[in-house]
Amino acid sequence: MTETTLASTEAELAQLREDNRKLRKINAALIDRVERSSDMAGNAFSMFETAITLEAMVRERTTELEDALGRLATANADLAQAHASAEAAQVRLRDAIDSINEGFVLFDAEDRLVLFNDAYLGFWPEIADQLHEGMSFEDVARLAAAHHRPPGSVVAPDRWVSDRLARHSVADGGHVQALADDRWVQINELRTSEGGIVGIYTDITEVKAEDARNRALELAERNLVLQSTLDNLSEGVCLFDAQGRVAAWNEALQHVLDLPDDWAQEGASHGALLGWCRDRLGMADGGCLDWRGDQPGAARHALVAAGDRHFEVRSTALERGGQVIGFTDVTDMLRAQAGLQETAETLERRVAERTAELRAEVAERREIEAQLRDAKTAAEKANLSKTSFLAAASHDLLQPLNAARLFVAALGDRRLALPTRALVNQTSTALDSVEDLLEALLEISRLDAGAIQPEIGDFRLDTLLGTLRVEFAPVARASGLMLDMANEPLWVRSDIRLVRRILQNFLSNALRYTQQGSVRVDCLVGEQAIRVSVTDSGPGIAADKQALVFEEFRRLDTRTSGKGLGLAIVKRASDMLGHRVTLESAPGRGSTFAIELPLGEPVADLDNGSETIGRDRTMRGLDVLVIDNERAIQTGMRTLLGGWGCTVRTAGGFAEATGLFAPGEAPDIILIDYHLNDGETGEVALDRLRGHFAMPVSAVMISADRGKELKARLDAHGIPLLNKPVKPAQLRALLRTMLK
Repeated sequence: MTETTLASTEAELAQLREDNRKLRKINAALIDRVERSSDMAGNAFSMFETAITLEAMVRERTTELEDALGRLATANADLAQAHASAEAAQVRLRDAIDSINEGFVLFDAEDRLVLFNDAYLGFWPEIADQLHEGMSFEDVARLAAAHHRPPGSVVAPDRWVSDRLARHSVADGGHVQALADDRWVQINELRTSEGGIVGIYTDITEVKAEDARNRALELAERNLVLQSTLDNLSEGVCLFDAQGRVAAWNEALQHVLDLPDDWAQEGASHGALLGWCRDRLGMADGGCLDWRGDQPGAARHALVAAGDRHFEVRSTALERGGQVIGFTDVTDMLRAQAGLQETAETLERRVAERTAELRAEVAERREIEAQLRDAKTAAEKANLSKTSFLAAASHDLLQPLNAARLFVAALGDRRLALPTRALVNQTSTALDSVEDLLEALLEISRLDAGAIQPEIGDFRLDTLLGTLRVEFAPVARASGLMLDMANEPLWVRSDIRLVRRILQNFLSNALRYTQQGSVRVDCLVGEQAIRVSVTDSGPGIAADKQALVFEEFRRLDTRTSGKGLGLAIVKRASDMLGHRVTLESAPGRGSTFAIELPLGEPVADLDNGSETIGRDRTMRGLDVLVIDNERAIQTGMRTLLGGWGCTVRTAGGFAEATGLFAPGEAPDIILIDYHLNDGETGEVALDRLRGHFAMPVSAVMISADRGKELKARLDAHGIPLLNKPVKPAQLRALLRTMLK
């Protein structure tokens, strides 16, 4: 039974006793009234009636008194049972405490000793018979200090008691205490919910002894390493302790000084070595070998002679007393220096002779430098030619790739068996990889050749990030990742195309290498720049690998589908723009790629919103004219667009296209390739077709040429451009947008 229940029972018992006292007092008053009423003169009936009334009242009060006595007996029984339960619980608690191996002690909120076990007394055998319940912790601590139980109390007992009381009052964990009998105890003290303190005392003597053995073993191993190191030195070394005795030496010392084999066995000291060097070898050290073991930090260095030999002597006093002396035989070195001096004089003469020869060589090198400059110019021209070749070759490479993508997209729109659909999806993925690789190679080539020049201007960063969110949100969703992007209205000054490409590569890498978690884009505004960072929860990059990820074809994780070119493009583009790119990463902690963009000035929005928005039109029944000089692409377009419900007519050029329509007829939209046969361009053919149809037919230019000049010309005429290979989803979205 708890203390609260005991207190409640005792209170109820006191109330019952008070009620019993009141009832007894009332009963006595009634009896006294009856006795006094018998002396009064009156008729007998009145007295009889009064007696009957008093009898009823007495009977009622007697019944109440009996009930009160019954409840009092019940309360006494409950109280006795509660006391018995409390005593039993206390006995079980004490038995449980006595059964544990650790010392247990409990102090109440007033820091008085409440409970302890025999194991606790075992830590204080000298004062065990003086400890009793009700003692304060301070009395216990002073009693322990008076008997010098803790070694720290021998020198300054009052200070030890003060420190122990301070640590006890905090009661926030454990500490280790040494005892006078070479035992160690770990004391863990924590405060109870009632404000008291409970302490657990654990004997850790064996743990300390094991630690000491480990330290001794470690020291012995270090001594072995030290001796091995000394033995592998070519310099003779001798170490003396604070008393001048030999503590360590190596075999090189014995060899350098011609010491006897048993010199260090008995009586080896600093004085003995000093006598050997000065008396036997005749070493004129000038006091360099004198004892300075009691002067910490003192060091001397001297080049001394001993007969026909020379030694370099270094003597250093140790901080804790003692001295170390090193001997290096430099006899051969000095002889070599003398020989070198003679050689140097000979060389000086030869230098003068060689100077004349060098003048002729300088003239020859200048001629070579001119040739190197010419070679560099030729290499730069070759690099430009390479870029031009790649631009031209990309058209021929992307033509069949474009046709393949169209055929695969058309197959994907049909009802296929699951194995066949899986093959179609795998083919589409392979085509995506080839396209990404070709685009990256072409872009790197153009950046290296300087074919891409930055167009610096002010633009809104949040608008750019919004387009990237739309582009990468489906990728993140498909991978089960959370994509969080900043959307504050911020202006920066740079080339929007190159910045977009850099951030695209950051996001693409983050989503590719992150298996779970999130990818976050943050914008930190500084005094002169905005730091745009892309942070992922991926595997991270080791510090020694971080510089490598910006090189071409570097992939630290070969399990992903990347080509290792994205960050190479980032480095070239950022170097061209002069923007600082940083990488912060650690294995297991994700990566943060960031670029610093200069602050820009807000500019007026030139879009007046005058573009009319018509009603949506489905693509079913749409009349599409496809002009391309590749029959495979014509077939692919016809298959793809036909699957969307369009009416498709194909032609190889202007002449063939005009023969497909009767007078007065015109297509709804024209999809035209830029490079046609016989030098004809889609730009010229489109102008002629619009003249032939006598109306501005909507058109989309398709080309493998990614030059900014073509895009600028088409933008000026309001003609959208799609790069080969055409992505069906992108084409479909563009057509729907144009037909609104």
